[in-house]
Amino acid sequence: MRVCLIAGNWKMNTTAAEAERLVLEMLDRLDRIEGVEKVLCPPFLSLVGIGMMLENSSIKLGAQNMYFESKGAYTGEISPLMLRELCEFVILGHSERRWYFGETDEIINKKVMAALANKLKPILCVGERLEENEAGKTEDVINRQVRGALNGIEPDRDLVIAYEPVWAIGTGKAASGKQAAATIGFIRDVVGKLWNRSMAQDLRILYGGSVTSANVAEFISLPEIDGALVGGASLKADEFVGIVEKTAEMKARRK
Repeated sequence: MRVCLIAGNWKMNTTAAEAERLVLEMLDRLDRIEGVEKVLCPPFLSLVGIGMMLENSSIKLGAQNMYFESKGAYTGEISPLMLRELCEFVILGHSERRWYFGETDEIINKKVMAALANKLKPILCVGERLEENEAGKTEDVINRQVRGALNGIEPDRDLVIAYEPVWAIGTGKAASGKQAAATIGFIRDVVGKLWNRSMAQDLRILYGGSVTSANVAEFISLPEIDGALVGGASLKADEFVGIVEKTAEMKARRK
């Protein structure tokens, strides 16, 4: 059975001091929850401090982005060589990177390759915009994004995919469990054709988009969905702990 994963994407929020206070609020409670992989993805400036706080705990650390080159004249960028000493996961292809910063499928593909080559575990984000969803183009968009991101990449179980419909991110309007599961099933089919059916079945695919402790059970109860990439709710200690607790409960029921 695939191990459920709950990752908190803090985005451009928290100073270093605020980040450490947030971790202190939930560290002990999160650490006691078993059967769920837990990942915190703070801003770059907090990776070192939070990494020290998470030592000897069951909580993993992730970055929110990275560049695909190892080093060079890329002012302001962070390389996989820098990250691999600090964290285990890295979020790539988030819709905010695609739409605000112009990241293409080709760029995201290079980042996924670089992450895997440096033993980082990519959380690859894919998802359609509202107008694409309403036009019935969800599968076309997802197919293009998955194939583009994985072009030339050998099957790798360290990869995680997160389906994040852009229209649900930060809007309070989550997809229904049925909608999310159907699209995640489609993603698994695409990966199966790119790689093989066995690898596709082993791959963890998360849902992301206005996930809360009140609605996470709807997603985790469905066998296609292996966890969640959580945005705003991950900045509230009680809410994020509640999401992980509900996930552990639902996972136990699914056995």
